[in-house]
Amino acid sequence: MPVSTVTVLAMRCPECGRMELHKISRFAVVKDSTYKVFCSCGAFKMSLQAKKYTRYSVTVSCVFCGGSHTRDFSGRHLWSGNVIELFCTDTGLDLAHIGSAEHVRRAASERVEGLDDLINEYGGDGYFHNSTVMNEVLRCLHGIADRGMLYCQCGDHQIGVEIFPDRLELHCKNCGSINIIYAETEEDLSVIRQVDEIELARNGFEYLDSLASTGKMKKSRPKRNNKT
Repeated sequence: MPVSTVTVLAMRCPECGRMELHKISRFAVVKDSTYKVFCSCGAFKMSLQAKKYTRYSVTVSCVFCGGSHTRDFSGRHLWSGNVIELFCTDTGLDLAHIGSAEHVRRAASERVEGLDDLINEYGGDGYFHNSTVMNEVLRCLHGIADRGMLYCQCGDHQIGVEIFPDRLELHCKNCGSINIIYAETEEDLSVIRQVDEIELARNGFEYLDSLASTGKMKKSRPKRNNKT
């Protein structure tokens, strides 16, 4: 039985949102050194370290929480050609697939969107104040991030997202800026549908409804109690 010496990473860039396939040769991963994978835009995606030639540590950059996630695999598993799913441990959303080119292409094209899983998980038990609006707001935000148009003035594109019953909170882990996106009413949905990009203010605190369209549109909103 032939032994595979090449695997393929299928991963969307956490900065520009581009989906790319990267071939990784087993012989390029040298013991006690780190093999790194970058997007064509230059952003870091993944690192692979051979602790021994039978154990490997994989670290992926996360578009969802803004951090990174590390998992260890045996060499037999990593180079088997079978699909390995890498996911965000904070949200459970898929980040990447590793395996044979044929298998990772199929997994990337046939998988149920992690966003749908998240909506179903929370929306089914009445967690959201308005599941329909939250569903669409999340989809709009996902599209903005996929186009690489979600970023902070400080230059960081890895924006974390916290989900609450009535809103999303975007956080830049580099400078601490916060942007609030409400997701309860049709008006909230209308606001994000007008937005092509979201730029967090460096060290700032803003609401998306104050940035819609020209950046000058504001709407009144009653004070709310924070809900977790």
